[in-house]
Amino acid sequence: MRRPYVAPGGWAFEFANANYPDVDDTAEVVLALRAVDHPDPARVQRAIDRGVAWVEGMQSADDGWGAFDADNCRALVRDLPFCDFGEVIDPPSADVTAHAVEMLAAVGRPTRGGAEWLLAAQEADGSWFGRWGVNHVYGTGAAVPALVAAGIDPSGERIRRAVRWLEDHQNADGGWGEDCRSYDDPAWIGRGASTASQTAWALLALRAAGEDSLAVRRGVRWLVDTQRPDGTWDEPQFTGTGFPGHFYINYHLYRLVFPLMALGRCAR
Repeated sequence: MRRPYVAPGGWAFEFANANYPDVDDTAEVVLALRAVDHPDPARVQRAIDRGVAWVEGMQSADDGWGAFDADNCRALVRDLPFCDFGEVIDPPSADVTAHAVEMLAAVGRPTRGGAEWLLAAQEADGSWFGRWGVNHVYGTGAAVPALVAAGIDPSGERIRRAVRWLEDHQNADGGWGEDCRSYDDPAWIGRGASTASQTAWALLALRAAGEDSLAVRRGVRWLVDTQRPDGTWDEPQFTGTGFPGHFYINYHLYRLVFPLMALGRCAR
């Protein structure tokens, strides 16, 4: 709606969704396509180029990215009586912005404005709020790799603060977890039973920061020890966020994709 002149080029988060591509998934698909060994590389590159152009066109005026549209920040609509639950605006968020920043850096089109937006969004404790995943573990797991990819020094204070926050919130069993109640009660921020997806998010951030610490090794050990014989992980907890404070989602691939990504990067 806000960017009618931007040519189509995004991907949606579900195959049946033909009308609402989103920045988050488009950024991840572009990163995936760059790793594909395809018999028609020119076709792959055309898809990547369209995705990159679409993401760049969807950047909001403040240099961040929302999920589905740009500059959808007018909070007045929240007061309309037909809004029965959830959220009706889509302001830029740290996790979506991080994925856009990381992707653009990977394709050689770094965005200084996006990186500055992320730095400004860092919480006082060193973490980042997670809009589409629970919660500060997710936001931090997205922001740190993005900032490092964008050229922020991993030894600098901003990244060190994030590393300390993750280390301080590691569970005694070596994993990480965060309860959905953290959206409503700050006492739950960074606290909860260890889960495969949240442990993986923490490990992705720590490895991006150059860590080869005891915290990383304990996290890897937790993932290895809790893997099921069939190769999957149990995760009854809901670690995906629909609308903070209203509903949450148990994405069945979170417990597979993110641990494999984290273990692969740690092994490499």
